Amino acid sequence: MSTTADDAPDANNDETQASVDYAEILKRIPHRYPFLLIDRGENWVRNKSMVGIKNVTFNEPFFNGHFPENPVMPGVLLIEAMGQTGAVLMSKSLDADVEGKTIFFMSVDGVKFRSPVRPGDVVRMPVEVVRHRGDIFKFRGEAYVNDKIVCEAEFAAMVVESPK
Repeated sequence: MSTTADDAPDANNDETQASVDYAEILKRIPHRYPFLLIDRGENWVRNKSMVGIKNVTFNEPFFNGHFPENPVMPGVLLIEAMGQTGAVLMSKSLDADVEGKTIFFMSVDGVKFRSPVRPGDVVRMPVEVVRHRGDIFKFRGEAYVNDKIVCEAEFAAMVVESPK
């Protein structure tokens, strides 16, 4: 679903849903190729949830060494992709001025890997806010390929001032 001026998210409405395109992701988090691991966001709901989308291609740089004859996306990168989804959700929810600030992981708990992610897969990552206080958020995330869960984790993140 794309957002137009008529249905743009209202900062005061917690139930508003919107898409987050690649350009907005680039404005909200500092990650860049080859470490930007989400292509877009769907179903953003302020302070509640967002679904991150990662299109996994054969030319991802990690496939050269993990594993060339049996390419599998590293599990830690699935966690990072969920974390980036959470960071975009946080940044939009807080309407954070991203200038001079970065969102960092604080913790990762209860990680489970269920199935490998391979070239050609589209990973859908629903991430929901478990709780939040000020600039600290705790999330629950899952990653799916073709409606099959491939990874799950709980994680926390916070907004910090970037060094000058």
